[in-house]
Amino acid sequence: MNLNRILQGVNQWLLQTPERSLDEAYHAALKIKEIEDKHFQGRKVAAEFSNYGSSTNSYFIAEVKGYLQKIKVRLTEFKASRSIVNTFGPNQPTINNGVITVTTDVCLKKLQFIDSIIGKYQDNYWQEDMEDVPKSLHNRNVERETGKIKTSRNRSFLAAGSLEDEEIIKSNKSQKATEKPGVLPRSFVNTFNRIKQEIDPQAGESEEAVLKRFRNSRYKTAISLKFILLLIIVPLLTQQLTKTFLITPLVNKYFQQQEQFIFINQDLEEEAFSELRRFEEALHFRGMIGLAPKLSNEEIEVEITKKAAVLSEEFRQRGLNAIANIFADICSLIAFGFVVAFSRREIEIVKSFLDGILYNLSDSAKAFLIILFTDMFVGFHSPHGWEVILEGLSRHFGLPENRQFNFLFIATFPVILDTVLKYWIFRYLNRISPSAVATYRNMNE
Repeated sequence: MNLNRILQGVNQWLLQTPERSLDEAYHAALKIKEIEDKHFQGRKVAAEFSNYGSSTNSYFIAEVKGYLQKIKVRLTEFKASRSIVNTFGPNQPTINNGVITVTTDVCLKKLQFIDSIIGKYQDNYWQEDMEDVPKSLHNRNVERETGKIKTSRNRSFLAAGSLEDEEIIKSNKSQKATEKPGVLPRSFVNTFNRIKQEIDPQAGESEEAVLKRFRNSRYKTAISLKFILLLIIVPLLTQQLTKTFLITPLVNKYFQQQEQFIFINQDLEEEAFSELRRFEEALHFRGMIGLAPKLSNEEIEVEITKKAAVLSEEFRQRGLNAIANIFADICSLIAFGFVVAFSRREIEIVKSFLDGILYNLSDSAKAFLIILFTDMFVGFHSPHGWEVILEGLSRHFGLPENRQFNFLFIATFPVILDTVLKYWIFRYLNRISPSAVATYRNMNE
């Protein structure tokens, strides 16, 4: 059967996951070793062991950090999949001529090689990139308030290929919410700083800073777009694949012996009965007006019986599909959680990217987006949209429609959203962009 072949293929893929994960981590370690041997005389990839310029060092450091991230993810996958295979399938039959996973000696050699590579970077190289990013952002906020920005720390952070472009591109955009108002308007101070930077006599250093800023901006944009697509594609693929190849066959097999199961809730039952009555009335109507041969009572009973069988199978499948949706959505939520849990650095980059887009909008654009959001979700016509959303969710999960719950939700949730939005405008937007708040009030009036 096709189902047996699919399950066998899934089983083989699961059994080969530890070997596949270890091989990918090993190949990433080989890439790091290749960079060390070709460009750093076999030593650690760092500026102190290099004869290149800062831009070239930034490129190699970013490459190594990408390989280190891949090694970390694949080793985690190796440990998790190996424990699952050992727990649930220690006596599985072998495949591929008896070779399922690597031998113990080969596995140990690969792990030792990987440890020898990542051991060079764990203390001040890997940890700084994965854990100290929020700390460095906080330190820069404090330095902004005191007016003592350390350029040496900024350059090292920029060379690491992380969020340093926020320091140059957004200077007083996303950080304005935490700054205290000064004697002069911030626009005057920003203009003065920009003119001072443009007439800086150290033109070579300024051009190099602009080049680094552009490269980091491009890097941040690419990472942000890839991660946003990943957040969308991974849960959707997980939901569809688990529902099609795993959950739906299991649900059908479980309810195959329960012939009495037809309707998952009373709403589907009433819908089926209503459709059956319309079919019977249509038979009588078409026979009376001559559009179809007039049927006897026995023939009408036979046609109704056939239609009832078709409806029972249709609504049974709708109920099974709703049950499968519940478990598939849970798997999709778990996949989304895994992506978020292993992508802290990417989340920081996406946050910086979105902040840059938001705060670079004009005041009219900000006010337009706020009005669009409020009118859509908390405005006068929003209850109709919420009713459609709640009805769609109830059909998706096979739940009976509850009008009282819908009315209670519509009466409370939009109010909470409106309160949160007003607090955000009062607490943050009014401090960051007062002109946008004024434009919003004028447009709203």
